[in-house]
Amino acid sequence: MAKPMTKTQLVAALAEEMDADKKVASAALDAITDIITREVSAGGAVTLPGVGKIYCRERPERMVRNPATGEQFKKEADKVVKMTIAKALKDSVNG
Repeated sequence: MAKPMTKTQLVAALAEEMDADKKVASAALDAITDIITREVSAGGAVTLPGVGKIYCRERPERMVRNPATGEQFKKEADKVVKMTIAKALKDSVNG
């Protein structure tokens, strides 16, 4: 498996794709990240065309088990961030 692209590599690739300098590309990436974070934390969802949909889902209170001791305890309800991958991306990966 290939190593994941770092933020520096992503900014460089984005700058090249946009024909802009790295400072502008970094600002664009930070702005997109801020928008997604703000929208999802407020309970909304963000669709990135061709990539997928990022959203927040609530998990109910449930019983869980500590694997080290085998002890069961109740875990409070919480929220998790989920992402559904777009069909176009799945198809391009599976070729």
